[in-house]
Amino acid sequence: MAFKRSIFASASEDRLENLVLERLKPGADKEKIDARIWDLFGEVWCIMFTDLSGFSRGVEKFGIIHFLQTIHESERVLVPIIEDHDGILLKSEGDSFLVIFRNVGKGLQAAIRMQKELLEYNKDKIPEEKILLCVGLGYGKVLKIGDSDVFGSEVNTASKLGEDTAEAGEILITQTVFDNAQETGLKFEAIKDVPAGTKGAFRVLY
Repeated sequence: MAFKRSIFASASEDRLENLVLERLKPGADKEKIDARIWDLFGEVWCIMFTDLSGFSRGVEKFGIIHFLQTIHESERVLVPIIEDHDGILLKSEGDSFLVIFRNVGKGLQAAIRMQKELLEYNKDKIPEEKILLCVGLGYGKVLKIGDSDVFGSEVNTASKLGEDTAEAGEILITQTVFDNAQETGLKFEAIKDVPAGTKGAFRVLY
């Protein structure tokens, strides 16, 4: 399965690279090439970025073994929840996850379950062993390259919310997630720190 995945990812990456190179040629019809790229790779997904609050400070203070333990435990606790909600984990880099979901509902449900699971996990842990999660969610049309990466405005904004803006225990969402979450029954509140790429940003109240 991993071998097949690598073939498909490579084929997608090669196709995209060739189209980008074609786009760089003098006199290239960029509009036509862009349309081809979106036809080939454009898909609608809910994008989740996660980050661990205070992780870098913890590594500096407690060392590389602490780093490995925290990464292992976060994956052990959170990956099954992602899979239960039909999420696809595209990347795990250091203390961050990049995950995609087919719809906003499942992305939100997964994020809330992840935070609640960690609340239970942290109850009997000493401060340095607690896993404190920050989550950002975006939703919209993106360029999906195999099962290896996604690109787009909502990707960038979700990353900003999850990795830079959110504090421990928070789930922050873009305007498009909010617009598509009105039938979930969840409550939200607007936040003041709205990153570029979205008209508004909101905190999920759970």
